[in-house]
Amino acid sequence: MEEIYFAGGCLWGVQEFMKHLPGVITTESGRANGTTNTTQSDYDGYAECVRTQFDPQQVTIAQLMAYFFEIIDPYSVNKQGDDVGEKYRTGVYSVNPSHLEQVKAYISEREDCAKIVVEVLALSNYVKSDDEHQDRLTRFPNDYCHIPFGLLNKYKKQ
Repeated sequence: MEEIYFAGGCLWGVQEFMKHLPGVITTESGRANGTTNTTQSDYDGYAECVRTQFDPQQVTIAQLMAYFFEIIDPYSVNKQGDDVGEKYRTGVYSVNPSHLEQVKAYISEREDCAKIVVEVLALSNYVKSDDEHQDRLTRFPNDYCHIPFGLLNKYKKQ
C-alpha cells in the first residue's frame, strides 16, 4: 500500500470522489503543508487535502492523476467552484519522491501543461481533519459540494 495527498478545493467532495476509485483502499480528510499540528489554530498556510492510500498493483499514479483531473480546474489559482482562498488551492503531495516525479511527468505530458497551476510538492506536514469532516458526503449526501453530483458519484458502485 502507498499513499499520496490530493488537494482540489473543498475536501468533502474530493474525499467522496477518491474513495470510490478502483485501487483506492482508504481515504482521510486533512490538511497538507501547514505549519501547525492542530485544526484549532488560525489558518497556517495548509491546503485542504485527502490522504489517499492505494494499491499500486491496481492503480498507478498516472491513473490517479487522470481521475483527479476529472474533478478539478487545473488552471485555477486558489479556487475550485465556489470555494475561494489559499486553502482551496489544487495540489498533489507525497513523501515519496517517485510519486512527485510521476505527477510532474503526467502534467508535463499534457498538451495544456503550460497553463496548469497544480502545486506538486513534498509533504512536509499533515494534520487529520476533525471527525465532522471525515466522509462528510457519505454521511450527509445533500451537503454542499463544488463537484457536480453525477461526476462526484461516477465511480461509486451502486
